[in-house]
This record gives sequence, C-alpha cells and structure tokens, in this order.
Amino acid sequence: MNIEELREFGLSLPYATERMPFGPDTYCLEVAGKIFCLATLDGEWDFYNLKVDPEYSEELRLRFGGITPGYHMNKKHWVSVKYSGDIPDALQRELILHSYQQVLKKVPKKVRTELGLSPD
Repeated sequence: MNIEELREFGLSLPYATERMPFGPDTYCLEVAGKIFCLATLDGEWDFYNLKVDPEYSEELRLRFGGITPGYHMNKKHWVSVKYSGDIPDALQRELILHSYQQVLKKVPKKVRTELGLSPD
C-alpha cells in the first residue's frame, strides 16, 4: 500500500474527510472532525498511524514486525503501520476501517444519527 491508496481507501469511508491541521506535510483522515489516520507527505516516515483497540494492538504487534506502537501518539491506542513490509494490503485496509470504526465509537450518538451512521 502507498499514500495514494491509503488516501483513496480512507476517503471511500462514509463521511471521511482529509485535512492538514499540523502543517502542509502532515496528512490526516478524519470522521466527524476526529482523526483516524495520520501520515506525512514529506517522505520522512515510511509508516502511518492508526487508532486501534488496545487488545488488538498488542496482538498485531506480536504478529507483524511492520506494526509498532504509535509514533508520537498514545502507545496504548495507536499503532504505526509500515507501508511496505509484512502487512498485506488487504489487512492494511481492514486496519484503516478498524481505526475509522474506533474513532466513530467516540462520536456522540446524536452526531452519528444525524450523519446516518450506525449509532452503535
């Protein structure tokens, strides 16, 4: 997977948006104004950050060398995923969707309902 594929898949999710709140080289995918994916555009990082369930995070890090605790993020809730490595593209898409869903859980039920997204 590369940054273009990450962007395309992330923006295919309902009400996902992109923004660069931390400057022109830091790319964020969001849902309802909350970040679910963070990447750089300057080529400095060879990975992107995703929010994951803490138990799932541990499992992923044990199974894949290309998944590490989230760089500059809460290590319990975020992981860094290498673009190339031992993580198949299909799993990377699943992880992006998982991150989106994790963040969506924290969006107030009223907002989710207004957007027509699953309230649970």
